Amino acid sequence: MKGQGSIKQQYALDNTRNIGIAAHIDAGKTTTTERILFYTGRVHKMGEVDDGAATMDWMIQEKERGITITSAVTYCQWREHRINIIDTPGHVDFTVEVERSLRVLDGLIVIFDAVAGVQPQSETVWRQANKYKVPRIAYINKMDRTGANFYSAIEKTREKLKANVVALQLPIGSESEFSGIVDLVTMKAINYTDELGTIIEREDAIPVDMEAQAQLYREILLETVAELDEELLEKYLEKHDLSSDEIIKGVRTGTIHCSLVPVLCGTSLKNKGVQPLLDAVVDYLPSPLDIPPVAGLNPEKGTTVVRRADVDEPFSALAFKIMSDSYVGKLTYFRVYSGTLKSGTTVYNMTTGKRERITKILRMHADHREEITQILAGDLAAGVGLRMTRTGDTLVDEKHPVMLEDIKFPEPVISVAIEPRTKADQERLGDSLNRVIEEDPTFKMKTDEETGQTIISGMGELHLEIIVDRLLREFGVEANVGKPQVSYKEAIRRPSRGEGKFVKQTGGRGLYGHVVIEIEPSSNGKSYEFVNCLQQGVIPKEFIPHIDKGLRDGLESGYLIGYPLIEVKATLLDGSFHEVDSNEIAFSIAASMALKNAIALNESYLKEPVMKVVIETPEQYLGEVIADLNSRRGRIERMEALPGGIQSVYSTVPLAEMFGYATDLRSLTQGRALFTSEFYQYSEVPKPILEEIMSRVYGKSYL
Repeated sequence: MKGQGSIKQQYALDNTRNIGIAAHIDAGKTTTTERILFYTGRVHKMGEVDDGAATMDWMIQEKERGITITSAVTYCQWREHRINIIDTPGHVDFTVEVERSLRVLDGLIVIFDAVAGVQPQSETVWRQANKYKVPRIAYINKMDRTGANFYSAIEKTREKLKANVVALQLPIGSESEFSGIVDLVTMKAINYTDELGTIIEREDAIPVDMEAQAQLYREILLETVAELDEELLEKYLEKHDLSSDEIIKGVRTGTIHCSLVPVLCGTSLKNKGVQPLLDAVVDYLPSPLDIPPVAGLNPEKGTTVVRRADVDEPFSALAFKIMSDSYVGKLTYFRVYSGTLKSGTTVYNMTTGKRERITKILRMHADHREEITQILAGDLAAGVGLRMTRTGDTLVDEKHPVMLEDIKFPEPVISVAIEPRTKADQERLGDSLNRVIEEDPTFKMKTDEETGQTIISGMGELHLEIIVDRLLREFGVEANVGKPQVSYKEAIRRPSRGEGKFVKQTGGRGLYGHVVIEIEPSSNGKSYEFVNCLQQGVIPKEFIPHIDKGLRDGLESGYLIGYPLIEVKATLLDGSFHEVDSNEIAFSIAASMALKNAIALNESYLKEPVMKVVIETPEQYLGEVIADLNSRRGRIERMEALPGGIQSVYSTVPLAEMFGYATDLRSLTQGRALFTSEFYQYSEVPKPILEEIMSRVYGKSYL
């Protein structure tokens, strides 16, 4: 799987960009992507989101709702650079798509609404980008909207995101008067003279009324760039100026090291500002050669292994997305970090320990496929034939093992019961749900042991609504869906010990397992932690993983109501074994028994998901909105005045109190308020509410 010198000559890795486009819902991500594809010649007609004709929103649910649900991959050419693009959703229910995309991307365009500035999902995206240390460009979009304010948007970015943002452009006019851009790097005006934005005029003279302002912001740009480079600082102090090439070099260095964020502006819908944005992608965002080599673990030796973005390195890749395709079956999207992969080659899945053969390699353009013979280091592709690979799995050359860091996903917070309508639907339901689980790591399914119902869980009501819609349209399964239920969790307050002894004699070979454990609240935020404190020889080491498994299985059902137990540290203290009768099953059962006994001696409590809720309401309805939030056990964090007499209310509200909120908010504000919500944290359920929940479950109080 190694590359050849001829491949290396054909493959300009420094001319490759792997970027994502992310933002709050309705900030213009997909519209911007459509313009990028048009101006780079990838498509010959711009598709509009509102018309359901956007290239990247190919799912029927996306076309109907006018929102992005799944991240879509495409590529284009600009200034002899290949740009791989992932267009991500803006709705919080599908934030998993952003998470897994950022794990494999080298750069990011974050789009902000020129009126609203930094919105809740913008903050979430920014935090995710910080987590993966992804260099980014900020693009202030919708400069043609009433209330658009470029300078206010920059300040909000600086204040709310704590980002070292620096303007590379200034808008010429705003709202309906927005006509072009002042490029602070070259100090030239960029004007658009046709509706499609294909005719651009660059003028040396910038508008007279903007000269002072442009000079001020250029000085800020020069100072920011100079502070990041000693050589540039020395020249700036000497000449009080830098050349365009020096500015570009300085901004690029700062962007790649995440020490500054360049800011551009435009209106994608009105076709202004997209070509300079493409120039910025080429000039400032990193190639695979500009980012640190990926590091992983050699599981055999326990040593750190580094893989450089080079075709002559051993092959390594990370699977970041699974998708069902009606034509080719299961598609596995992966990022190649090193080496070369040819179609028909067998790869080794380090996560599962299985070999798999890639029958086809596809370069994707939304839902269109282009078959290629090989994929090289630094590139994105989709593979056919990887039947056992899941999101986050590492694919390697078996002779050169390395385990890359996988992708962590949030736990679902909302559940519904789902029942097939007919026997034929029942046979298809399980298979269809398993295919959805393969694609979406935040979607879970389980069977309620008491009722026999299938319970599906996800990140929000819209998330589950889309999945049920897909079951009907994509998989041909009709099902009845119950009311949404909150995914509660249980936790413990203090340490306690438990002993489990499983002994079964049948006349022949029996079963024997004996385990003593201590459980306590986890202090490091982990959902579950296992520590083995046994002295050598007390229990054979081959049984320890099965004790761990028994504990994990036992945590699926808590003591109070039967919800999963979280934030538990379990320490194995003692036990015993039988030379003949002990086996894996016996120790797994004994561990579950010990856990159950330890929980019974502890004090359990219930935790509920709490949501961050941001409401934008006209000022005259502010009192009613706040009173309603208080009635829902909401806590007001802060309020912020927006242009046009709008108040933005930031609050936290238990998810259990949020069902039907969209309808209630419309009634309170005559349909003039909007809200967004995202998962914040799990918090203890107050005793009166716990009393109500337990009364509903058991028919009487157990408190």
